[in-house]
Amino acid sequence: MNIHQIRNATIVVEYAGKKFLVDPMFAEKGTLPAFGSDVGLPPAPRQDQKNPLVSLPTSIENIISNVNAVIVTHMHLDHWDEAAIEALPKDIKVFAQNAEDATEIKNAGFRNVEILQEDTVFEGIHLIKTKGEHGRGEILQHAGHTCGVIFKHADEKTLYVAGDTVWYEAVQEVIDMHNPDIIVLNAGDNQFLVGGSLVMGKDDVYEVVKAAPNAKIVAVHMEAVNHWGLSREELKSFINEKGISNVLVPDDGESYSF
Repeated sequence: MNIHQIRNATIVVEYAGKKFLVDPMFAEKGTLPAFGSDVGLPPAPRQDQKNPLVSLPTSIENIISNVNAVIVTHMHLDHWDEAAIEALPKDIKVFAQNAEDATEIKNAGFRNVEILQEDTVFEGIHLIKTKGEHGRGEILQHAGHTCGVIFKHADEKTLYVAGDTVWYEAVQEVIDMHNPDIIVLNAGDNQFLVGGSLVMGKDDVYEVVKAAPNAKIVAVHMEAVNHWGLSREELKSFINEKGISNVLVPDDGESYSF
């Protein structure tokens, strides 16, 4: 498999001969509002900076070329935006986490939308929807539902794309059940000024390392939207201090083969 970090949570996964686009946010730098109280959310860091904070590392055309399916883990603007809706062909296969999201995607003109299940099969590849908690406590009422996905195929290593979740018991259960070889974590410790982390921070990453010591872990969703809380350099310093050797922290545009 090949995992290509695009920007934020947007990745391209080449797996068992198919190309998956996960959580496409294609907006040009600075063309979306900042997350925070100006858009009906709690106040956030860098609320004076419009999103995304950085440009795409390559053209949209390059990203979507030969994509076989799109996976949208949830409908937040930094995972599914108008630029992606406009760029993607409307007959492309799109997987959504639930009926509500699927309806919204269909209403945007997409004609081949399927709800991810725990036993979805696409072109011989098993796609297993996993649980996620987009924060802890009261902040969940703002964050809403999200999911992750396990990829399985006889000719490939098992991949777990955890999505927007913090570390909690369901992540442990996924790791125990599926023993993934590769784990992609949204690890930017994004948060508002109240309510705590919305996705994994460095301590959450450390919990995943302890739960899956033999897996390769790829940390994404970093430094691309205004409410990020953990930089790549800080995470790299942390994993070095802990003597961790199985966590990769890609720059935008970087890819890994496994």
